[in-house]
Amino acid sequence: MNPLSGVLGEAWSMYKAHAWHLLAIAFVIYLAAAIVAGLLSLAGVFGSLLGSIVEFFAAFLLQATLIKAVQDVRDGRADLSIRETVSAASPYIWPVAAASILAGIAITIGLILIIVPGLWLITIWAVIIPVIVIERTGALASFGRSRQLVRGHGWHVFGTLVLVFVILLVVEFILGLIFAALPLVLRSGLGTVISGTLVAPFLALVVTLIYYRLTGSNGRGPLANEGFAEDPGAVA
Repeated sequence: MNPLSGVLGEAWSMYKAHAWHLLAIAFVIYLAAAIVAGLLSLAGVFGSLLGSIVEFFAAFLLQATLIKAVQDVRDGRADLSIRETVSAASPYIWPVAAASILAGIAITIGLILIIVPGLWLITIWAVIIPVIVIERTGALASFGRSRQLVRGHGWHVFGTLVLVFVILLVVEFILGLIFAALPLVLRSGLGTVISGTLVAPFLALVVTLIYYRLTGSNGRGPLANEGFAEDPGAVA
């Protein structure tokens, strides 16, 4: 039995039901990072570098915040405000950043070498961010926990990720056509903010729902593994 059957439909239903809340969270973080980066860039090369760092960590904060938001709205309503959601997700920015960077390096190497190892890593590490945010697991421990959850459902997870990738490609293509009509000055910055705002919440929904489906399928709740870190700021 495929525990991920209908997960994309569920994600889309939740996306529509809580669109304003999820899109607002993504838009606020993207816009705030873009404004700060833009102001810093006025200070020259050093300011531009600082701006890039701000955007870099804003992306990780967005991941953690959207996972927390999805966790919040699973009961059918948003109990936390945007400020409260960001505040609840903030302690996880460092482990999310560490895990994302490590996974990105390993997956890139795997894709460059033979492609297949990279795809395998993408699959077994599909839920490292939900594991960190929901289970309060450290960055390094999240890799093992994610692999544990995916075990036995690898093809189901991989197939779901492929479908999501195709959907996101289509969306990005359509948005690219729309943004192509904008002046060059607006195209890059505004295009990034708008496309990220629209796409990031759906991706967070899919990944988080995959996590919950897998924990239910394996008969283990989110906090079942007592060996995982209790400190939300722990990296390992």
